Amino acid sequence: MKKMIVVAAGICFCAATFIYGRAAGSSAPAPERSFEFTYEVRVPAPAAEAGAVRVWIPVPISSAYQEISDLKIESPVPFTRTRDAEYGDSFAFFEQKADGAGFDVTMHFNVLRHEHRVSLTSVANHGAAPDPMLARFLQPDRLVPINGQIGELSKEQTQTGSDNLDKARRTYLYVIKTMKYDKTGDGWGHGDAVWACTSKRGNCTDFHSVFIGMLRAAGIPAKFEIGFPIPADKTAADIPGYHCWAEFYLDGVGWVPVDASEAWKHPELHDYFFGAHDANRVQFSTGRDIRLNPSQKGDSLNYAVYPYAEQGGKAFDGVTTHFSFRDLPAAEKKTTATDAKSGVDSGVR
Repeated sequence: MKKMIVVAAGICFCAATFIYGRAAGSSAPAPERSFEFTYEVRVPAPAAEAGAVRVWIPVPISSAYQEISDLKIESPVPFTRTRDAEYGDSFAFFEQKADGAGFDVTMHFNVLRHEHRVSLTSVANHGAAPDPMLARFLQPDRLVPINGQIGELSKEQTQTGSDNLDKARRTYLYVIKTMKYDKTGDGWGHGDAVWACTSKRGNCTDFHSVFIGMLRAAGIPAKFEIGFPIPADKTAADIPGYHCWAEFYLDGVGWVPVDASEAWKHPELHDYFFGAHDANRVQFSTGRDIRLNPSQKGDSLNYAVYPYAEQGGKAFDGVTTHFSFRDLPAAEKKTTATDAKSGVDSGVR
């Protein structure tokens, strides 16, 4: 029988086209969304001769724009809650001995997601405190360089910009105008900015890699965020895959949300998505090139939204997943969540 492990809430396919507006005939994104999310993982039995299997599963955390509550992780294998050292992303870490059986993990949690929207019509100094991570978000990632082709393109598009907001807007318009949301063939989905810039197509990862690389090359901090989309036209459904988005930093204003791939798919929301993230999403992690805790033997993770597993220091294949959601009735909505930024929670050891 599966053993249930309950953890305190709050450590805390790229999507098919979103359909916005919760009411029939409405085109405006809803300001908030409350739903239950289920994240299921199946880990196959390890090969006895290759050593223990280690599995890291990303866990969402509460933030200013999402409240995570009633988080439960069910598994027959004990786990530990950890955070990566650079970004503070949260994970559940499992280790199964080499002669152990395959096992399932089911994670349930409730989300109250708020729209993140920043007015840019008259930008004033809002007294935003400097982010200690700004220096990191000016540096390149393995697949997001800030020199060479990306650097030259950034200079070409931003050199006449009047200020950082104008430069960011010009970059956003360039990405939407020149790229195509296209998941045919090979190469897309890795967030390889040079490939995407040359191919001028891809999914959300590719769109935002070009955007982030160009902004960083222009001296504007920009960051990558990833999670899952929640279809606005459904109250319960399976979710086929992830969605990602970006933010850039303006002095005195703070982080400004951008979703270039959704803007490409929804021209009517072109202006909205430069300065807003709708509530039809849940975020799991921030950043690229992630070193896990405990550290994996292989390369840094390109991004963290799916489970990662290793055996004998090599990637362990065969892990499968299933994701789903259901809207919460009003009586079930959770309007508060405990934020456990002060420490790391653990499961049964």
